[in-house]
Amino acid sequence: MTRDEIRDWLKTGDESRLEELWLRADEVRRRNVGDEVHLRGLLEISNCCVRSCRYCGLRVENSEVGRYRMTEEEIMACAHQAVAFGYGTVVLQAGEDYGISRDWMAGVIRRIKGETPLAVTLSLGERSDEEFAAWRDAGADRYLLRFETSNRVLYDAIHPPLPGRHSDRFALFHTLKELGFEIGSGIMIGIPGQTYDDLAADIEIFQILDFDMIGVGPFIPHPATPLGRAEGAPITLAGEQVPNSEAMTYRVMALTRMVCPRANIPATSALATLNLAQGRELGLMRGGNVLMPNLTPQQYRAQYEIYPAKACIDETAHQCRSCMAGRINAIGRTVGSGRGDSPRRKRAA
Repeated sequence: MTRDEIRDWLKTGDESRLEELWLRADEVRRRNVGDEVHLRGLLEISNCCVRSCRYCGLRVENSEVGRYRMTEEEIMACAHQAVAFGYGTVVLQAGEDYGISRDWMAGVIRRIKGETPLAVTLSLGERSDEEFAAWRDAGADRYLLRFETSNRVLYDAIHPPLPGRHSDRFALFHTLKELGFEIGSGIMIGIPGQTYDDLAADIEIFQILDFDMIGVGPFIPHPATPLGRAEGAPITLAGEQVPNSEAMTYRVMALTRMVCPRANIPATSALATLNLAQGRELGLMRGGNVLMPNLTPQQYRAQYEIYPAKACIDETAHQCRSCMAGRINAIGRTVGSGRGDSPRRKRAA
């Protein structure tokens, strides 16, 4: 699919064409990754962050959030809970927290791999090559790092770099690939200043880099941030600003499935935040094949507030698991078994 074709799909107002897109994306999903929906147990291990991203509630300047960092024993208890729930993967996610040291994290990974059959996915921000290598050696299987937007000017406007450091996530993808990680990435939809050309370029990059997992979600700024207060938001020409809507998110999911037929694509919690009743189901019916039930202990969930009004923060891990399984079954799909490794990797092997 060319960039112009992608842009045309993003901008169309023809509902019959969109119904065609949903059906085509769902069929591509069915033929390439099947009807199983894999559950990844999400564990938000720290909300500490050194970065100043202009939309994120975890930004270092936000003094209103109570900071936490889970202990090794807390993490292990949740990992064992993931096994009991039948999950194949645990996702350890945090802000860019340098209190999570290379050696401490490596020790946690070794314990999870030694005590459980789980695949371990890390989402810990931009770290050094040495840290990535140590975590891979310890047994980590996957790394998630969203590039958010391929428009460098726009990226820099909303993600100020750390002093003396240049942020180059595409270079980090190369390092992660060389180390043998499965790589997940993704974007935000509707960033102030993001045009349809920008978004089409992002989807084209998915096609070129052929990630193992691709997560897309709407831009939802936290109110305690500059963009949440609409301070200094970039502007675009009339008619070219991408909306940060549920509907546009489905378009991007479907197009991503079309250009990356064997990628793992989650229906994200942000979709559920926009549409608690059906957001996840519609995401699964428009290209998705992964859900990420939350394992984070309840005393921490509300403090991991990247954006406001996150869905399901009052649920227990058990309630979350039961809810996800029910939603999957209700649309005629099945809960996946095993680790849910990248279908793209299986084909390459």
